Amino acid sequence: MFRYSSTLLIVLFSAVVAIAQDSEQEKYYKITPLPIPDGVVLEVGAMEMMPDGKLAVATRRGEIYMVSDPKASSPETDTTIKRYAHGLHEVLGLAYRDGWLYVTQRCDVSRIRDTDGDGEADEFEVVSDGWGVSGDYHEYAFGSRFDKEGNIWVTLCLTGSFSSQVPFRGWCLRVNEDGTTTPTVSGVRSPGGIGMNAAGDIFYTDNQGPWNGTSGLKHLVPGHFVGHPGGNDWYKLAPNMGKRPQDPESNSRFHIEAKKIPEYMPAAVLFPYDKMGKSASGIDYDRSEGKFGPFAGQMLVGDQSHSTVMRVVLEEVKGRYQGACIPFLQGIGSGTLPLWMTQDGNLFVGGTNRGWGSRGNKPFSLERINWTGTTPFDLLDVKANPDGFTVHFTKPIDPESATKADAIQIETYTYIYQSSYGSPEVDHAKPTIKKVEVAGDNLSVKITLDELKEGHIHEIHFPGIREKSGDPLWHDVLYYTLNQIPDR
Repeated sequence: MFRYSSTLLIVLFSAVVAIAQDSEQEKYYKITPLPIPDGVVLEVGAMEMMPDGKLAVATRRGEIYMVSDPKASSPETDTTIKRYAHGLHEVLGLAYRDGWLYVTQRCDVSRIRDTDGDGEADEFEVVSDGWGVSGDYHEYAFGSRFDKEGNIWVTLCLTGSFSSQVPFRGWCLRVNEDGTTTPTVSGVRSPGGIGMNAAGDIFYTDNQGPWNGTSGLKHLVPGHFVGHPGGNDWYKLAPNMGKRPQDPESNSRFHIEAKKIPEYMPAAVLFPYDKMGKSASGIDYDRSEGKFGPFAGQMLVGDQSHSTVMRVVLEEVKGRYQGACIPFLQGIGSGTLPLWMTQDGNLFVGGTNRGWGSRGNKPFSLERINWTGTTPFDLLDVKANPDGFTVHFTKPIDPESATKADAIQIETYTYIYQSSYGSPEVDHAKPTIKKVEVAGDNLSVKITLDELKEGHIHEIHFPGIREKSGDPLWHDVLYYTLNQIPDR
């Protein structure tokens, strides 16, 4: 008699779930591939919208292409791609300003432009090369768009993602449009993307490894340290940063070390390993004011390995950001890397999987995602209370469904803050749900617990919550990183 192994059954079940989720997703969001000409290897590393409506797309192979009419309803016939520049080095940041396209590559921030109008860049200038390059394959440099002060924020991967062999590897620097370069934040390990929230604050994603038990979204605040001490020797070249911070103690916990090291800023949101992905990547936020569905203002974060886009909801507690990640979009053609959301509700997603691997089986991809106009029944956001959480939904729930014993399930855990690679989930606990209160409009529930766990992820499932029609939630889980418990 043939017997299935438990591993095979899990794989088969996961495949069935993924197919069902893709089918459900199509009701709400449409993924449209943009045409890539034969012979073009479009391993997308960065994107920027140009004033003439073209989409600038940079590649890991050092080329930049201009995509005409990227919002066309029939891109297979109306969209064209033309090479704008080449000979650059692993471009992972693009930003337009005053006639120039600023390019963040491994060795510098440069700016380029087309002066004769032939559609190809012919003027190249180095703006800043204020960091070192050893030649190691892993010394990526991710660049943001311009902030309010005219700065591009550049996060520099450690040498080999483990150590800092040349100046400022493992740091974030600010590069002003005039070339001024300012060391800004230490403790970076292996970034996967950088971007802003709706308030203009800068965040980056860092990936699992030494001193990073899992991937996370980290707020970049000048003068702070974000976790990996490997590059801290370069404080000697950054007098503006003050003294080198105390090194963290290995085998500790994030929130414990944050109390001991004033400069240490733990991740605002941790992405539970494999549950939400393995390689957090690009960052943007929904600036469409409702043209992309009910999630206006929320952050969007990619995962390269799982070929997904997550939603992130943030709040400030005791002066620092924390919040939750929620599953959102899947089925990206390749490994999700950069994201770019337009004001009129077009989400552009670039993909690549060379050297990294991804669920999306294409070697590279460029796709546009649009809301169909149908609002999903889904988790909207979550806020921490001194004794639990308040969770909002996109549509009214059936209040009786929330009061059943199995309607809501919660567990907590954290990761070891250690010098060795990654961490398993540790310190598991299952808080008791003391009370569930449904708001009068049926759009939110207040969950009261017997105990909140500081420094823990609170994983909350809603398997029993139903809409009035009896339909379940599109996504029924959120993961809240509770760095600090709100005061009463």
